[in-house]
Amino acid sequence: MVQVFKPANLRVEYDVKTNMRDQVSLSSDIYFPIGTGPWPVILIRTPYNNQMPELIIESATYFAQNGYVVVSQDVRGRFDSDGIFEPWVNEFNDGYDTIEWIGKQTWCNGNVGMHGPSYVGNVQWQAAAMNSKYLKAIVPRVIGDNLHEAPHYQGGALQLGWTATWSFRMGGRTAQDIDIYDWTQVFHTLPLEDLPKLAGKKLHFYDDWMKHPSYDEYWKKLAIKERYSDIKIPILQIGGWYDFFTAGTLNNFVGMKEKGGSELARKYQRAIIGPWTHSFVGKLTYAGNTDYSATASIDILEIELAWFDHWLKGVENKSEVEPPLKLFIMGSNKWRDEYEWPLKRTNYTTWYFHSDGDANSAAGCGNLSTVRPNKETPDQFTYNPMFPVPTKGGCNCCDPHIIPWGSYDQREVEARSDVLVYTSEELDKPVEVTGPITVKLFASTDCLDTDFTAKLVDVYPDGRALNLCDGIVRARYRNSTAKLELLEPNKIYEFNIDLWPTSNVFKAGHKIRVDISSSNFPRFDRNTNTGNNINSDSDLKIANQTVYHEPEMLSQIILPIIPD
Repeated sequence: MVQVFKPANLRVEYDVKTNMRDQVSLSSDIYFPIGTGPWPVILIRTPYNNQMPELIIESATYFAQNGYVVVSQDVRGRFDSDGIFEPWVNEFNDGYDTIEWIGKQTWCNGNVGMHGPSYVGNVQWQAAAMNSKYLKAIVPRVIGDNLHEAPHYQGGALQLGWTATWSFRMGGRTAQDIDIYDWTQVFHTLPLEDLPKLAGKKLHFYDDWMKHPSYDEYWKKLAIKERYSDIKIPILQIGGWYDFFTAGTLNNFVGMKEKGGSELARKYQRAIIGPWTHSFVGKLTYAGNTDYSATASIDILEIELAWFDHWLKGVENKSEVEPPLKLFIMGSNKWRDEYEWPLKRTNYTTWYFHSDGDANSAAGCGNLSTVRPNKETPDQFTYNPMFPVPTKGGCNCCDPHIIPWGSYDQREVEARSDVLVYTSEELDKPVEVTGPITVKLFASTDCLDTDFTAKLVDVYPDGRALNLCDGIVRARYRNSTAKLELLEPNKIYEFNIDLWPTSNVFKAGHKIRVDISSSNFPRFDRNTNTGNNINSDSDLKIANQTVYHEPEMLSQIILPIIPD
């Protein structure tokens, strides 16, 4: 056969059609190794175009050259596939039907794996929950356990930046241009439910998301965390400390170890977490404005190949006995193998908020220490949704030219009077923080609803203040994102803010800092403070916030400190 493809040792068949159970036809490009077969197969199912060079063709070529058939499929309603695109909804059945079709082809040896990031990772979990006998292992990158929490409503607050940009781009059969929009104006537009219409779009899936701000049955039937017992195969996950699925990635690791549907699944779970944002995991050495040295870059495809070689080819390469966790420790900029999450040797240490009632901005008197406070004057600030605190990095996605992601100097944000800043003394020795981070905040507001945000920051000797992780709680969802409960104005409540996990060494001479406010915009939507349905609300109300730190109301951050 004449070899017309530039990549050596493969051939490609394009636009191969597969009928789903409802007779909707999906299109795949299939990459074959040179030889007679049959071969194991790696399936990639994407809404982003199965012809994307970086996301699809590079890995498809790599795996085909290493002895795998690669089936790269456009999901329902996207690009060359028929049907209507409904994000997440059809991927359980369509994934299963595709795997069943693959398993019956003469070029398949009966062993199928799945690969890919983000949405392409979530469809792997969904297919795994359907239990095709052909699916033997998956490698989802940068995806979580619960689509309500991420990417949609973290802590009950809409992830506005992602929701608007992603849905505008995906609102057609092919990728739509989103740089035509004035995003500052789009993000400030109210009511939120009207954003597509005002931008000239009809997005039925966006409308569905607006109708379901709570964690209800709409989200539960899509949530991977509700299906662990149905999943019976080994899984290797790849994530990043600045990805907006970080918590869910580690929740999946723990959930499958505890609740997986087979001994095989419970025993063989692995995860690799690097200092990466949502895109280009393993390739970049930096996140935002912070570089973590050349050690941050590792060959993810090589690791995935070893995983597939073992589970799909039976190669005895010891991939299955590697330590289950591989974590990058920022600050020291080193990789370390671990065996459980959270780490058993963790010393959970409480650092308390202190001030004389003037913790407003980094120029205030806010202090952070392990000493419990006596009676202290509470801190107050005004949250005006017309002038929200701007997003400066963090676990965002997916357009850093619109909303920055990763690690940035927070001093500009910390100069605002509506940001409370609590900073420790200089550390006399390094302190490693690795694990989930939680803030317990005792606070009141004069409104029926509001938000509280928290951010963990590493302050360098030269004054740079680099964000590590952050979180938000929408007060109406303070007890559960499944149950809406408005506030009684001016009543003091305890709010638990999940900042998600991180891993960082605060070096000697550095300081530990916590920032508290009520907005992080446009990563999250603005709470209108009215108590109305925020997605249909156009009214804005100023909220007067009070944060308490005294013996009976110990506002604090709980840090998972790892002993030397």
